[in-house]
Amino acid sequence: MKLLRVGTAGAERPALLDAEGTLRDLSGIVTDVDGALLADPAALDRVRSAAASGELPVLVAEGLRVGPPVGRIGKVVCIGLNYHDHAAETGATPPAEPVIFFKAADTVVGPEDTVLVPRKSVKTDWEVELAIVIGHTARYLESDEEALAHVAGYAVSHDVSEREFQIERGGTWDKGKNCETFNPLGPWLVTPDEVPDPQALSLKLWVNGELKQDGTTAQQIFPVAEVVRYVSQFMTLYPGDVINTGTPAGVAMGQPEPKPYLRAGDVVELEIEGLGRQRQELKDA
Repeated sequence: MKLLRVGTAGAERPALLDAEGTLRDLSGIVTDVDGALLADPAALDRVRSAAASGELPVLVAEGLRVGPPVGRIGKVVCIGLNYHDHAAETGATPPAEPVIFFKAADTVVGPEDTVLVPRKSVKTDWEVELAIVIGHTARYLESDEEALAHVAGYAVSHDVSEREFQIERGGTWDKGKNCETFNPLGPWLVTPDEVPDPQALSLKLWVNGELKQDGTTAQQIFPVAEVVRYVSQFMTLYPGDVINTGTPAGVAMGQPEPKPYLRAGDVVELEIEGLGRQRQELKDA
């Protein structure tokens, strides 16, 4: 299934994109696409049955904002330096264990919402990423199979970063990762039955129409199952939590001087095979 949330920010309603590409209203079946839904097999079965019936009301997509595909996200866990080619382009040694940092849940916006360039920013960068959405509470998972069984689905994530804040201003990476609007997510939450192999997905990102990133999840140093298993050793993952799994080569930071960091007026587009496409215009905060 392709689940999503549509409407004005803070007042989104649940929806489904059916096999024919028609947008359907789920608000008569469930209250939201969130952790409570993802953890409830009976509720998900009701959604599947309603979708199969073809009787869900049609939503007029034109002019309708698409919000983040998951509501009430508890936390956004991020994995850094998780692609062999990205580590190489930045001159970093591939990590022996996953590098973990966090984004606040309030950085998450819709896939076509405006991204704000922070005040005094000179190094705002792009990163297309595969996001994992957790479906069941995960603690101390022991195997890849167990880890994948806790995944509710996948989505496109844009891990926007301010590199000066992240790297040159001291402390941890958090200052460069948590600026307002720095995590567009969506358009859809795609359930695992439609993503048979999360290690065989192409990822692409364009800036002003120019292809900048063209990678594949096969390049991940730590694959999806290992990421979920590993993270569960250090924290409890709850339904609706999101894990951003890193970015392939092609970010501005990895390019020759003068590095083409983002500015107000730029347009970023990104997509992951089978998971949909995003588009953001950048404006000054």
